[in-house]
Amino acid sequence: MIQNKAPGKDVSAEDMIEKFPLAAKKNNAHYSKFEVSGVPFGDSLIPIMAGPNMVESEELIVETAINVKKAGAHFLRGGAFKPLSFPYRSEKYTETREDGIKWLGVAKEESGIGIITEVMEEKYLDLVCEVADILQIGSRNMQNYPLISAAAKTKKPLMIKRHFGASLRDWLGAAEYALYEGNKKIILCERGVSAPHTHRDSSRFLLDLQVVPAAKEITHLPIAVDPSHATFWRPWVAPMSLSSIAAGADSIMLEVHPDPENSAVDPLQPIDFTSFSELMLRMDKVARIVGKQILDV
Repeated sequence: MIQNKAPGKDVSAEDMIEKFPLAAKKNNAHYSKFEVSGVPFGDSLIPIMAGPNMVESEELIVETAINVKKAGAHFLRGGAFKPLSFPYRSEKYTETREDGIKWLGVAKEESGIGIITEVMEEKYLDLVCEVADILQIGSRNMQNYPLISAAAKTKKPLMIKRHFGASLRDWLGAAEYALYEGNKKIILCERGVSAPHTHRDSSRFLLDLQVVPAAKEITHLPIAVDPSHATFWRPWVAPMSLSSIAAGADSIMLEVHPDPENSAVDPLQPIDFTSFSELMLRMDKVARIVGKQILDV
């Protein structure tokens, strides 16, 4: 058996002791298990988070919440506060912000599904916490340590998305800031990295599935994967979702929209309700092969 305490290139054994002792595994059997609104993470269930990139309207988010829950999703994803790479907004794209948070609350009340949504600024933490079951730290804020620390202090579960240029060492460093504040409900999410070849002109990122087993060698934290943002191409979402589960992902985040081609943001990547329902069945089959499950059947 090869004795390999850490992958080596990004993380050293010394890092695990000195840089992120809270995020590092204590032994090979050490994995965090916790519940969020009754849904277990880090156990045999693979929680699914699904919904639109952006909360476009109350009607849309309520419709989506009802449909993704019916298909078996455990959490509704939806962004009211949405960062873009550039400051310019199209007529179609308008952040719904406070209204979006309110609409997420309506969707939660009408469907009974839990909510994960992004928080971008510390001043909105109280507002977002009123509705969110999980606070998402977006990839562009992965190294916004004051925001991570403030969000962790709320004791709400956090999901920290990996920045598309971040090493595994950087990513675990971000998690350490949250753990340092005493928040033990931390999820890490791989969402694609910058790469010279993405195999399609419209795809900006490459899904780094290798980071899933690499991270699991080092950290006890659950690892989620977002194939939608990573692939940026609808036909690739299903195969990479299945591959993510086979690679050991503890949770999957998917972009689902009632009318994908006309979504306000990134119309090339969401899947519709029918495709999502079909994918849930396929993902559950793969999950059971690796000793886990998605659907309660």
